[in-house]
This record gives sequence, structure tokens and C-alpha cells, in this order.
Amino acid sequence: MKEPLFSPVLEAYLEAHTSPEPELLAALNRETHSKVLSPRMLSGHTQGRFLSMVSHMIRPRHILEIGTYTGYAAICLAEGLQEGGTLHTIEINPERQSIVEKFISKAHMTACIKLHIGDALEIIPTLNISFDLVFIDADKKNNLTYYEMLLPKLSSGSFILIDNVLWSGKVLTEVKKNDGKTQHMMAFNQRIQEDERVENILLPLRDGLMVLRKK
Repeated sequence: MKEPLFSPVLEAYLEAHTSPEPELLAALNRETHSKVLSPRMLSGHTQGRFLSMVSHMIRPRHILEIGTYTGYAAICLAEGLQEGGTLHTIEINPERQSIVEKFISKAHMTACIKLHIGDALEIIPTLNISFDLVFIDADKKNNLTYYEMLLPKLSSGSFILIDNVLWSGKVLTEVKKNDGKTQHMMAFNQRIQEDERVENILLPLRDGLMVLRKK
């Protein structure tokens, strides 16, 4: 999660007209800001309620999240799981494991959220599961690699969400030659737009959220 594109006034208005942030997630939000580096990577109130809403609409049996951070989005997404469903979430930084597990336990979701610590490129091939919903919010340079790894394994009608695709608005301006990260993001967005295997919509939610449905 990078700097929001919108003014603080608009962000506050959006939150004021979104269902309240659950108390547990508000506590996780506070603890992340007080104890973890780069707290803006947290999905936060508005985006978290959106993820929960999408999950409730889809009612997935299996969800995959790439990039757990402190577990906020995982808990939001798991709210819409079918009974007996599972969410697999992958986090590369082992230092975040304790806070993730603590709040998953507090949310009474230890039975449905499975945390994997390690490199997603190595872990994904070991998950022999057909996911109904995927949320990609990890190292942006590998967005296309994750996408191409997962799409052939997904059934028609499955959804993929990709975060930070507006990249603090840098995709809207002339890109500097040495700005490889923005170049990667622009190339990824264009690849999605040209991919006839999916339907897609780019939403200006926080730092940009791409929503895909496999045809």
C-alpha cells in the first residue's frame, strides 16, 4: 500500500460513509501502525470493507492471498468464505508471523486461514487447489509472474484482485527512464488490458485495485 491518491478530506468522507471498521481490525490497524514498518501497506478501513464485500458476493470456497503483511486483508477476505472454506495466505517476512497469528486467533479464524511463510513463487506450485478468489498484494515486479502462474489453474468465473496498480498516480504521468517499478506496473496493466482470457475493471480505490474475472 502506497500513498493514497485522494485528499485526506475525501478519504475521511469515504470512511464516514462506509460500514464501520470492526473492532478487532481497528486494533490490528493500530498495532500495525505502532509496531510494524511501512504501515501504509495495510489495506485499511475502506479497502478492507470492499474486500469483505467482494468475498461475501462471491462466497468462495478457496481464497489465495499473496502478501499477508499483518493479516488485515486476510481476515477481511475470510469473512465471506463458505462454511468449511479456506484462505491460504503467503508472507515472505517471518518477523510478521507472530502478529498475523495473534490476530487470526483473536478473529477465531485459525481453522480457515492457513498462513505460509516463504517465497510465494516456491509455495504456489505446492498448493494443489482451485481458488475461486485470489488477492495479489506482494512484490510488484512479480505481479505478471504470479498472474501467469495462477490463471491457467483457475476455473472459469474465478476472480483475481491486484492491488497498487495506480502506483501513487505515477502510471498517469511521463515515466522517468530510471523508474523501473513504474515501468513494470504500466506494462502489467497493459498486459491485463490486452488479455482476452479475462474481463477486467480498474478501480480508483486507494492506490488502485484491478478486478479480473476469468472467462
